[in-house]
Amino acid sequence: MPSPEPSKVAPAPRGGKAELDRAFSELYRSHLRDVFSYAYYRVGNHHDAEDLTEQTFLQAYRHFERARQESDGRPLRPWLIRIAHNLAANHYRDRARKPQTPIDDTHVITAPHTTEDLVAGREELGAILHGIEELSTQRRDALVMRFALGMDNREIARAIGKTDGATKVLLHRAVKQLEGIVRG
Repeated sequence: MPSPEPSKVAPAPRGGKAELDRAFSELYRSHLRDVFSYAYYRVGNHHDAEDLTEQTFLQAYRHFERARQESDGRPLRPWLIRIAHNLAANHYRDRARKPQTPIDDTHVITAPHTTEDLVAGREELGAILHGIEELSTQRRDALVMRFALGMDNREIARAIGKTDGATKVLLHRAVKQLEGIVRG
């Protein structure tokens, strides 16, 4: 069988791996802060959050081409947060199997605060933080995605695998429950 004429051979994809790497670098720069913030919220430790962020982007890189094709132009931030969410769940599951004694972190005081600065809002903040701990994991995650990461309901829905309507209800109930706990 003769080979096809040069003019009838399909051209190689433009850019190829270089284009994919450029697009991934852009995704990385755009969402590094959000992924790290979410990871830090979930694991509560700077070093573990860095590791989780690195793992998130490594896994994302492996599946980036397929995710871009399947996203139909939608933002990929919810996809990244979902990867981080799943890796954090694995982190807790693994940690439960291998209990560790944490080393106390030491912090250098960079600037002294006035007594007024320290006292202002402390009670309210304490009540809110305590209230957040009382929420279910799903409600806590949804609130963090909404208010700490600034994600909209559709992004949150994609990140947690729920419908837009179910996510709206989840956020509403989480806020109402938190308000009740803080007032309570």
